[in-house]
Amino acid sequence: MTIAATLSRRIGDAVRRVQRVFSEPADAATLYDCYVRNAQGEYPAIDYVPIAQEAPPTGEVRLVAYYLPQFHPIPENDEWWGKGFTEWRNVTRSFPLFDGHYQPRLPGEMAYYDLRVVDVMRRQVELAKLYGISAFCFHFYWFQGKRLLELPVENYLATTDLDLPFSLCWANEPWSRRWSGREQDVLIEQRHSADDDIAIIRYLERYFRDPRYLKIGGKPVFTVYRPSLFPDMADTVARWREEIARLGWPGIYLIATNAFDFADYERYGFDALSEFPPHGVQAPNIEKSLKMTPLRRGGRVRSYADTVEAEKVKAPGLGVVHPGVMPSWDNSPRRLTSSVIYHGATPALFREWLEHAFARAAANPLEERLVFVNAWNEWGEGAYLEPDRRFGYGFLKACADCRALAVLQRDDHA
Repeated sequence: MTIAATLSRRIGDAVRRVQRVFSEPADAATLYDCYVRNAQGEYPAIDYVPIAQEAPPTGEVRLVAYYLPQFHPIPENDEWWGKGFTEWRNVTRSFPLFDGHYQPRLPGEMAYYDLRVVDVMRRQVELAKLYGISAFCFHFYWFQGKRLLELPVENYLATTDLDLPFSLCWANEPWSRRWSGREQDVLIEQRHSADDDIAIIRYLERYFRDPRYLKIGGKPVFTVYRPSLFPDMADTVARWREEIARLGWPGIYLIATNAFDFADYERYGFDALSEFPPHGVQAPNIEKSLKMTPLRRGGRVRSYADTVEAEKVKAPGLGVVHPGVMPSWDNSPRRLTSSVIYHGATPALFREWLEHAFARAAANPLEERLVFVNAWNEWGEGAYLEPDRRFGYGFLKACADCRALAVLQRDDHA
């Protein structure tokens, strides 16, 4: 089949998907109009925030944004999802499931970038520094010594003028066909073992040695996404600490996320817990109040405003907990009709949540005042700080505003 024929077939398939969603007479016109408005970038002019001209002051709270190193083709994704696959294929296929649903989402100045191009990361670093982001936390994929999606992180390591600090979060899940609803189809397994515990620490040291690597008390910061998947997490942590000392480091600062209800970080030897919303976030399902497409097959719709209010009154966890925030969440690009959506996210609401997170982080010991944002560029989950066509640089501006406010409040109390 020629390239032209393949492209024509894919366009035809996409059109038929949209037509099927909009085939119900009662909702067809409304949903189609919503789709067209979003696809053409027709948003209220007041939503758009232009780019800033100067960076905010630095402060004691460090803002760390999770970073998805996915937007480039790899042989494994070619095999599993089709030649040339990247997350942009999911992002561009999305459509509204109810009137007012913000899909599809169109990227702003960065467009549909390719992370094989180092200049893309250079611009990401410029924007992050302009808006007071302290560090990226790259998701790290390791499967018994096999790496996936490693090229952007390797390019970052090799390009020393990318002068934003960074750390790594081991996304230690197996990969499956969850995007297509077939989670039982495992694409690559994750098998933890004592030998692998030692191997990964020895491998990670090449990153730890980089002067840009994020450290606390001279200890490299390393995050584990799902500690509960290890056969004995406490033994693994002990091995890591022993091996890092053998390599000559003063220690390693280990963070567990609260994904999938993990909370008891101290029991397993971690130094801190980081929140990873929407995990651990409570808000009622509002789906019955919306006129959904009849092809909806599951999932939930929650109010982002309700979420912010709930987070502001939630009791803080015990010990060292790094607050987490998300600018939005909507994984309908990945799960077309069974997604989880936090509807109504705006930069103003995000700023409210972030201000509260800054205040919480300020109560931690000085070097441990971190706030994690999910995420810098999770476009397939609607969780991104990067500029888009609707809000422009609004979510980034919220980060800069909170940083400036925190510095002002600190100086007022000095």
